[in-house]
Amino acid sequence: MMRNRLGYYIKEGFTGIFKHGFMSFATICVITACLIIMGTFALLAINIQAIISNLESQNQIVAYIDENLPDNEAAGIENEIRRIENISTVRFVTREEAFSNFLAKYENNSLFSDLDASVLKDRYVITLKDIADMEMTRDQLISIPGIVKVNAHLEISKGFVTLRNIAGLVSIALVLMLLLVSVFIMANTIKLATFSRREEIAIMKIVGATNWFIRFPFILQGMMLGIAGSMFAYLIEWGLYYLVAGRLAVSNTFSFITLVPFDMITLPLLISFGVLGLLVGVFGSTSAIKNYLYI
Repeated sequence: MMRNRLGYYIKEGFTGIFKHGFMSFATICVITACLIIMGTFALLAINIQAIISNLESQNQIVAYIDENLPDNEAAGIENEIRRIENISTVRFVTREEAFSNFLAKYENNSLFSDLDASVLKDRYVITLKDIADMEMTRDQLISIPGIVKVNAHLEISKGFVTLRNIAGLVSIALVLMLLLVSVFIMANTIKLATFSRREEIAIMKIVGATNWFIRFPFILQGMMLGIAGSMFAYLIEWGLYYLVAGRLAVSNTFSFITLVPFDMITLPLLISFGVLGLLVGVFGSTSAIKNYLYI
């Protein structure tokens, strides 16, 4: 009995899709378009965060060592630095290496022939885990005996933090707004398809069919349409992403922009599209038919 009923639900779900082919096509197109828009903004947000994180990793602190400190004690300060929670990497740079790097920046380094490495200090080049805590980390570094000066680009770090926060908030707001718009459009599209079957629903009510018996084929139909729309959206998003990535790879103007590899976001994007398509299809069909069930 249960098997027969399930077969009836599946049959009615498929029949409803093909019986109202134009409305089903319109529903799939709306679902596909909305998911592409949401997916594009979500992928844009992910790549913005990745670019900002990459820029953050290049924003380093330089801690200068007291020149009167013996070499063995200067090298030993590294252990003290690593105890600071916000420290990601630490690299000791001798004054000779720093002087060599300084000369390499200038083609005509004969201007500095009278100088030697003694004019510079040994230093530690430090990368932070979170630049939002740069000021606190700088104060902790200064408090370590043997460190006489710390160069920290606080204004740049605050700019990165502000940009990261704004990008995150705007992306979340856009995705939520588009999700609400998508649900509204899809629900109304399915309502139009349901409206054409109002007489059929009324007859089923008259002969004693339960609300769930009437409702389930519509829910199944909404699920099928939602899944179909989400799969089309995923395939189109996949093609667009590779197209944009390919154009950026050969562009001289935007060569500094590196997109997150699509392989890293394939599974999350596929699951997100599938779940959103399924939920919107179910919600849209449920809300569309309830007016005809008088519940």
